Amino acid sequence: MSLFYHRHLRRLVAIDLKLDVFKPADKGQMELYLRWLDRYERKEGEDSPLGLILCAGKRQETVELLDLEKSGIRVSSYWTKLLSKKELERKLHEAVQMARAQLAQRKQLPE
Repeated sequence: MSLFYHRHLRRLVAIDLKLDVFKPADKGQMELYLRWLDRYERKEGEDSPLGLILCAGKRQETVELLDLEKSGIRVSSYWTKLLSKKELERKLHEAVQMARAQLAQRKQLPE
């Protein structure tokens, strides 16, 4: 695990690099890191720490079912090989669609 401080967000950011695909147990491990940082390292005036899990792959359904956003945890996968232009375009289109859906969902929530 690596630890960074984001000046603009005023919070610690814990980054955990996994060599395998994301597993639900990875959430529990990150939650432990974040609670420890919140209790022992967070300074007055800082927001709660965030966690980023970088893994070789993930199932979107697993990430959604774990409701990670409430825990301050984000999961992202990295590529171990160069993608073809067609595959890269598909993934970019997929990411834009997902972002639009999340934005539309947030606009529907009462404030």
